[in-house]
Amino acid sequence: MDIKSAVTQLSSIAQEARLEIFRLLVQAGIEGLPAGSIGEKLKIPPSTLSFHLKELSNAGLIDSRQVSRFIYYTANYTAMNGLLAYLTENCCAGITDCCPDVTNCNPAKGNEQ
Repeated sequence: MDIKSAVTQLSSIAQEARLEIFRLLVQAGIEGLPAGSIGEKLKIPPSTLSFHLKELSNAGLIDSRQVSRFIYYTANYTAMNGLLAYLTENCCAGITDCCPDVTNCNPAKGNEQ
């Protein structure tokens, strides 16, 4: 990951509602949530939610798919793990024993660690 991508992703979650949306989607797993459920759970009006989802999507942190008449959103775990790896790349001056492996979140495998 390059610094420009990291700044884009970090700036997209540097806002309270977007951070809450992203965390909710990370917790939802690979099935994700429809936009309406996200709005209901977080009490965000549809027009505002649409703006925040667009920002997270443009940063590459979430993906969307259409199922019937609903749009489901999921966290992009690969992007999230890449950002975490970038942030902790030289953790503890390169001493690998002091930092936990934060790049192993993979809900498709059940988050095995």
